[in-house]
Amino acid sequence: MPNHKQSPWGATVSRGALAIFMAMLLALSIILLGCVDQHPEQNAESGIQTSTANQDADQDNASPRIVATSIVIVQLAEKLDLDLLGIPESSTATTPERYPEATKVGPSMQPDLEIIKHINPDIILSPTTLKADLEPQYQAAELSSYFVDLRSVDGMYASIKDLGTMFDRQAEAQSLLDEYESFMQEFQASTNGTKQPRVLILMGLPGSYVVATEQSYAGSLVKMAGGINIYANETEELITANTEDMVARDPDIILRTAHALPEQVMQMFAEEFASNDIWKHFRAVQEGRVYDLPTAQFGMSATLEYPQALQYLQGIF
Repeated sequence: MPNHKQSPWGATVSRGALAIFMAMLLALSIILLGCVDQHPEQNAESGIQTSTANQDADQDNASPRIVATSIVIVQLAEKLDLDLLGIPESSTATTPERYPEATKVGPSMQPDLEIIKHINPDIILSPTTLKADLEPQYQAAELSSYFVDLRSVDGMYASIKDLGTMFDRQAEAQSLLDEYESFMQEFQASTNGTKQPRVLILMGLPGSYVVATEQSYAGSLVKMAGGINIYANETEELITANTEDMVARDPDIILRTAHALPEQVMQMFAEEFASNDIWKHFRAVQEGRVYDLPTAQFGMSATLEYPQALQYLQGIF
């Protein structure tokens, strides 16, 4: 199904509308200091590209010099028993106690390359959602990097497996994978035979919102929980769509989440749904099946809190 080039209020917009929305996401994320994205070689396991600019770095038994630019990646590194020399600044997330002496390298969206170069890491770990922005900067600075797939839970665990191999932490990685498989077996058994609701996911910033497809992290959670995204066939994570098309697709449930500033976003959603008469025509609205999701568990990137997110959705479905 092609992307719809109309705003959520039904007015025709240019192809740049979604680009403007994404620019808002970037600017706001920089303000909040966190999300919560060389000669490439294709990784056979996950399809993520790694950089080889520093392939001649010290290959002895010394601990690798690692910088992580995302709080989620810092949390993964802790689980894998990895030391970090550099970590991101964040005003919204708690840094694991393991890294009190690590150098702060700036916000996830805009790490400070001068600080990173001073650390002289063997490799930088960043999220795939920021790859298009950060990879050219790393290339120019001749810094080696690996981009961790945080677009879905499956992608996150594929990257965990890769990191275990890269840093000789296969046992730790396998332990995390075993926990994941065990949880999913139990969770899927608990959802067998339940009805699969048709779901519309809206993601917003103050004053604007878009539709989250199955390609987004929130969309992947809905699929794992047994829901059917009414925009499942899209190739992009976020799209613009007009409300008339949304009504025609007749979602059983509407989920609303925020990229950031959840209080302002949820207030915006409440005002939009109250003032725009089109929402009264949605069966989900008529039946009171509109839910605001906790941003900490339903943001832009996968986290290790996915079990809580799935159980939250299970309660809704």
